[in-house]
Amino acid sequence: MIDTSYISLQLPPIPYYITTGLSEYKPGDQHPDRRNLGMFDLLWVVKGTLYIGEENKQWEVKAGETLLLLPNKYHYSVKPCDSDTNFYWIHFDFKGEWTQHESDPASMPLPIRQSWENPYLIHLPQYAAPPEFALAERHLNQLLAYSNEHQRGVYWLEQQLFIELIGLLEERQDRSNADSPAMKLANKTEAYIRQHYQSDLTNVVLAEALHFHPNYIVRCMKEIYHCSPMEYLHRYRLEQAKLLLIKTEWSIADIADKTGFRHQPYFSNCFKTYAGISPLRYRKQFSP
Repeated sequence: MIDTSYISLQLPPIPYYITTGLSEYKPGDQHPDRRNLGMFDLLWVVKGTLYIGEENKQWEVKAGETLLLLPNKYHYSVKPCDSDTNFYWIHFDFKGEWTQHESDPASMPLPIRQSWENPYLIHLPQYAAPPEFALAERHLNQLLAYSNEHQRGVYWLEQQLFIELIGLLEERQDRSNADSPAMKLANKTEAYIRQHYQSDLTNVVLAEALHFHPNYIVRCMKEIYHCSPMEYLHRYRLEQAKLLLIKTEWSIADIADKTGFRHQPYFSNCFKTYAGISPLRYRKQFSP
């Protein structure tokens, strides 16, 4: 079957590698049925075809393809292998929030990054044929070799290889979107806003700095970030204000000025609408 399901992991934290194995099935062998494994099971088929299902979905995973089985689902063999079938499997854990969805990640809004974090959404196709499969197979073979060594000596090497594998799997089938004019301009707009949020930014200022018509900049930001440049600026200023309220002892008026709000009452009203409490109460909840 052709599957368009994606698994999105909200970082931080980082997915945590547990172990790797290589299974070699003869004709008539089949994958074991399991329920609620408690960890992600990432399969990389290097030979033959694996017939496997998860709840109401079924796949024929061929050589050069991958399948990500979820920790809270029922996995089962659809039918025995009809030829020699070899596949690597990786068990990994993830303690953060994750979701399963059918939409293309390219159509999803990019997150507004918080002032003290760098959140990122990993979008993993549940069923895929990664273009860099040959490189992935070399990584998998190295992980398998590490699994027979003393853990203290290879721990960080294993984690690094695993993260590189996740990166290879995350590569979108349609890479053109990442290089699209809308994506490029939206990224430039975001970077400019983050660098100049303390100044008096307007759509006209952005247009002059980026050399594009303001309407086109707005359209690109809405397409990629699902908000206008001024909406992004407003939220980013308030996130910076949160950080300053926690990390400094500056007055509310000074913080308002440092984050681009020229009038303290307006800043306080905006902050309360955004955070649900006043700037002073927000600061006090982090005080000893």
